[in-house]
Amino acid sequence: MDASPIVSVILPCFNAADTLPECLESLARQSFQDWEIVAVDDGSIDETPDILRAFAAQHSNVRIISMAHSGIVAALQRACAEAKGTYLARMDADDVADADRFAQQVSMMERGGLDLCGTRVVHWGSEPGEGLARYIEWINGLVDHDSIVRNLFIECPIPHPTFMMSRSAYDASGGYQDQGWPEDYDLIMRFYLAGFRFGKTSEPLLQWRHSEGRLSRIDERYSPEKFRRLKRHYLALSHLSGSRAFYQWGAGSVGKNWLREWEAEKPRAVVDLHPRKIGKKIHGVRVIAQEDLPGPEAAFTVVAVGAPGAREEIREWFNSRGYEELRDYLFLA
Repeated sequence: MDASPIVSVILPCFNAADTLPECLESLARQSFQDWEIVAVDDGSIDETPDILRAFAAQHSNVRIISMAHSGIVAALQRACAEAKGTYLARMDADDVADADRFAQQVSMMERGGLDLCGTRVVHWGSEPGEGLARYIEWINGLVDHDSIVRNLFIECPIPHPTFMMSRSAYDASGGYQDQGWPEDYDLIMRFYLAGFRFGKTSEPLLQWRHSEGRLSRIDERYSPEKFRRLKRHYLALSHLSGSRAFYQWGAGSVGKNWLREWEAEKPRAVVDLHPRKIGKKIHGVRVIAQEDLPGPEAAFTVVAVGAPGAREEIREWFNSRGYEELRDYLFLA
């Protein structure tokens, strides 16, 4: 095996016997072959270790690391520490990669100057509800760096199992960390703070399985409250780190969660379009009309709305009055 492959596949596994064979077969079929797999068996008690050993017996570029069950972050940290590749490519044991996934991502990384490249995805597994279907449509609509960054504080804009990132950027950002909130979103935020560039393939190159037992559905670290906590943390380190006062737009169901959870630093006021709310307070924050917002560059506004179509209307309102997205306002969810 080449001591320094181009791509290291980071593959944490925990009780994945039902789905792991199909995942591994999709990796073996890659048209780009300069890769290694660093598979971490995170204390599985099913046939996962046997499946990994059988696959490794047929493929010399597979390394298996066994550890006591320690959770996804510890498994990712261990795999990345052992990886030798120029690029680190994530894969989950229940997903299936298109045969051209690595070829297209490596090409984009090298010709596009990217530090983290994802792919569009195809839903796979249990029938998606309306919310998941909307989310996949949304995430597949964010392909270039600018659209990814504009939407960064709404939701994690690149599916974690599609990550391909440069090893140097990963190390410079501090790698995976366990902060008690989503580890992939946390890593992307630190890439953003460091000024690294994002992109995504124009084709869907991963079959992204969703099931009732998926970690993101059952682990408390992926709850809406933890997502908002993560966003507040990184807002304080970025858009809200200066001396400008900040405002919030939105006092509906989404906005009220934010108003309730702002800590020491609260918005100066909150914009709401309902006339009967103007002048009142919601969770201690005064409600104002949109016309009462300070002008461009005078303050920063976070927009916390969830109604379909509302973001487009609000963006048009801001832009038509000289406000600049990311300089004067951004969208939350």
